[in-house]
Amino acid sequence: MGSHTLGPHVVGQRIVVRRILRGQTGPSGGPAMTDLLGVCTTWGDGVCIVQPESGAPVRIALADVVSGKPVPPRPSIRHRVSPAAAQVRGFALFPDLETRPVGDWVLRRSATASARRANSVLAFGPSGVDGDVEEVLAFYSRPIAAVLPDSREDELFRDLGWGVESHDADTVFQLAGVSQVRRALRGLPPPVLETPAMVETHGPHSVTARIGTLASGFAAYADDWVGFRGIEVASEHRRRGLGLAVMAELLDWGAQRGATTAYLQVLGDNEPALALYDKLGFTPHHSYRYLAPPALADG
Repeated sequence: MGSHTLGPHVVGQRIVVRRILRGQTGPSGGPAMTDLLGVCTTWGDGVCIVQPESGAPVRIALADVVSGKPVPPRPSIRHRVSPAAAQVRGFALFPDLETRPVGDWVLRRSATASARRANSVLAFGPSGVDGDVEEVLAFYSRPIAAVLPDSREDELFRDLGWGVESHDADTVFQLAGVSQVRRALRGLPPPVLETPAMVETHGPHSVTARIGTLASGFAAYADDWVGFRGIEVASEHRRRGLGLAVMAELLDWGAQRGATTAYLQVLGDNEPALALYDKLGFTPHHSYRYLAPPALADG
C-alpha cells in the first residue's frame, strides 16, 4: 500500500484516490493506475468504497491504494456562477436600470437610484472593444468602474490614473440558500412588534417590506434568486431584531416565487453585518471595488 493520509476518519468526506488497476499495464510498462474522486462511504476490512458524483460505487482494495487525500467539498451550484453572472442577477434590484453592453462590460445607469452598483460600468473581464474606457467616460457625467481586485481591469484603470472612488472597503457579494436562511431566522428570538410588517409590491418581481416607520427593506426576484438592498432600521430602534423581521418577510416573498438562492452585498469592513449574515448562512462569493478618474478618486 502506498503512502497517503486516508483512513477510517475520511468516511463521509470527499477524497481523491490513486489506485492500481490489477492486470493492466501502464504507458511506462509498470502497473496501470487511475485517479478517482468521490465521497468515501466505507473504509475497513481491507477495502475502501468511493461514491463518485455519477455512476455506481467503486470498491477499492486497500492494498491497491497508491496515494490519496481528502479534498474540499465541491462548491455549491450557486457558487459556481461567475462573478459577472452573479452581478447581472443583481440588476433586478433596480427596476429602472438602463444597461448598455461595451463588449463584455456593461454600462449601468438608473434615474431613481443613487447606488454605485446602479450607476457604474461593470468591468469584470476584458471588454474586447477598442476605446472601451472612452465609452465609459462618454456615458457618465461621473464615471465609476466596478472591478475585481487585482484583476486586469483593475490594472487597466489604475494605469490610466484611476483610483479608489472612496475610502470604503471592497464590497462583498454574499450568497446563501433561501431555505437555510429561513431556518436560521426561525431559530432566533422573534422581535416584539407593535406594528406588523407590511409588504408593498412593485409589480411581479420586486417588493418592499416595512415595519411602520421603524424599518424597511427592498427585495427583487429573478431566475430563482432573491436579492436584498436597503435594509434599514431607525437608529433609535436598532438591535431589536427589526431588520431581521424585514428580511424574513422578504425571504418568504421570494420563496413563494420559487427562489432558492438569496444574495446581498455588504462592505468588507462592516464586521457586525458580516457576523450577522454569517450566522444566517451567507458566505462570500466575490469582492469588488469601485474606481474613478483622478478628479473623483479619494486615494
